Amino acid sequence: MKIVDGHCDALTKLYQQTKLDFNQDVLELDVSFPKLQKAGVKVQFFAIYLSESIPNPSFDHILQMIDIFHQKVTSHPQMRFIQSASDWLAIEQTEEIGAVLTLEGMDALAGNFTYLHILYHLGVRCAGVTWNYANWAADGIMEQRKGGFTKKGKLMLKEIESMGIIVDVSHLSVAGFWELVELYKKPFIASHSNAYHLCPHPRNLSDDQIKTIIQCKGLMGITFVPYFLDNAKSTVQISSILKHIDHICALGGESHVGFGSDFDGIEQWVKDLRHVGDYGNIIEALCKNYTESQVEAFLYGNWRNFMLRNLPK
Repeated sequence: MKIVDGHCDALTKLYQQTKLDFNQDVLELDVSFPKLQKAGVKVQFFAIYLSESIPNPSFDHILQMIDIFHQKVTSHPQMRFIQSASDWLAIEQTEEIGAVLTLEGMDALAGNFTYLHILYHLGVRCAGVTWNYANWAADGIMEQRKGGFTKKGKLMLKEIESMGIIVDVSHLSVAGFWELVELYKKPFIASHSNAYHLCPHPRNLSDDQIKTIIQCKGLMGITFVPYFLDNAKSTVQISSILKHIDHICALGGESHVGFGSDFDGIEQWVKDLRHVGDYGNIIEALCKNYTESQVEAFLYGNWRNFMLRNLPK
């Protein structure tokens, strides 16, 4: 079965550890070409995330990470950079693995809308407004004041809507989420978030938020961060992932749920899910609980349908 993974932080590791080789099956990388190939991943989203360890992050740092994306990831002859719906359809006719470039947090844009346009021209197709804390555009989910968008952040939403970049609300504050719903009229995603009802971590989404994503024809990527799945257990099983899928389906989201692992952005792992090459263990569990068509939708079809509707043609 084909797979889409809607979020990983491999680019951050490749940036921080310059000797890592994406083309080799190395322990340090949860996401590498051999692991993607082993699992049958057809499309992997790669986030540009500037770690808190980078002092004074700037647009130059974003450009450096895009350069790494091309030098170390898409340079592989069986990787293809996906910037449009036609690119996605093209890889379905080949053995290639697609790579979608995303932005996690707009801090380094410093409110400069020209930078946003440059990123679009460079192929960034999804963008999270914040990481956990506040920036020039909005408050993140861990910001204590629990605010929403700034005045400039609201202008940015209108700009990004006209450009066609897909907004990602994972990490955005609750107030920011509801302001976005009022201001942004296109479908949006939560690339790596789970259900708060099952695991009351601030990074997870309430039932009302999940229903809103469903209503706007958006998509939610279930993430494999253990403490976003079950914060009561020291060892989290794959069965916990299925519980979150069940819950979202019960809210009407069967066609709006996929996966967004957060591999390479985590230091704890679900049992039997240590890296992207272990997706087969999820498939095995899914096949015991859902029909073949449902499993195919969760793994690939739902992300595919959403992206083909919302990528440029």
